[in-house]
Amino acid sequence: MNPIAILIHVPSVEQGLCWYKKAFPDAVAIYHPDSDFTVLDINGFSIEIVQADKKVGFGKKGTVLYWSVDNFDKALMRFQSIGAKLYRGPMEIEDGLIMCQVEDPFGNLIGLRGISANTVS
Repeated sequence: MNPIAILIHVPSVEQGLCWYKKAFPDAVAIYHPDSDFTVLDINGFSIEIVQADKKVGFGKKGTVLYWSVDNFDKALMRFQSIGAKLYRGPMEIEDGLIMCQVEDPFGNLIGLRGISANTVS
């Protein structure tokens, strides 16, 4: 089995797509006219921005997807520059990697993991 998609629940799909296009600039937006649905594709992996509802709300619910980044410091600064807030970390983990969680403007968490040019204490 391989992961193929993550659903990110937001209060406004239009605003969510706009923000996540900035957060993942390499993602290709693919519109599916039959379902009036746009996904953001990253090398065959779909980021699916969907409307929060009574069954699944938006915000921190316990699952965090971590993204591998080449330059941790640059990635963290880029996410913060578009409105993400540092939520947890940064902290050192195995093999010289650094990780953290940032919170998107809708309260959802995004994990970042990579090598840092700075030393974290």
